[in-house]
Amino acid sequence: MLNASAGNLSLEPIEQPVWLPGEEALYSFWRLDGSLGTVHPARVVTDDGDQLLCWVLDGTPIRTTTSPDGRSYREMPLFERFNGPRVPARSTWRGTSTLRLVYEHRWVSVWWFFEPDGTFRNWYVNLEVPLGRDEYGVRRVDGVLDVEVFPDGTWSWKDEHELAAAMAAGRFDRWHLKQLRAEGERMIALAEARLFPFDGTYCDAVPDPKWALPSLPDGLLRL
Repeated sequence: MLNASAGNLSLEPIEQPVWLPGEEALYSFWRLDGSLGTVHPARVVTDDGDQLLCWVLDGTPIRTTTSPDGRSYREMPLFERFNGPRVPARSTWRGTSTLRLVYEHRWVSVWWFFEPDGTFRNWYVNLEVPLGRDEYGVRRVDGVLDVEVFPDGTWSWKDEHELAAAMAAGRFDRWHLKQLRAEGERMIALAEARLFPFDGTYCDAVPDPKWALPSLPDGLLRL
């Protein structure tokens, strides 16, 4: 688990927590080598231990990683995105708030994106390796490959061009890729059939206006 105050890190699982509506939970992206990447603090809508529904609010402070000279992931050439040293940095989730459904035991989370005026824009199928929970939140490994789904039921794979570089750098192997792609294909079938989560559910959702922005524990910037 993560001791946010001291910055100590343990990968040992703990008794699975469940969060109440309005509580804060950390949506953390780890790497298979045990290092920590991006962390998005979120506000919980519902959680039953199997499915966590939460908001990452516009303006939320987040942890990201950059190259030692301060370049972000997207500012690096492809060959460098999955290689080389990284340093933690504080950033901000900007644009619009996103609603996220995190499946505890499946290799996917689904994100609802909205326009600044609150109009639903599209779904983003974030393919991930599930790593369970710690006392602070859910832990995932980003699978690089994703699927974008639009309100009319059309869809497209995302970031396929990054897969070879990620695998060459050892981020995951062919077995992981097989599971990730299979999960993506399963979600595409749901989208084409207009079944949950692509049936319009939550497309009119709004975060509770009384919520304050979640906090980012200082200890995360020392890991």
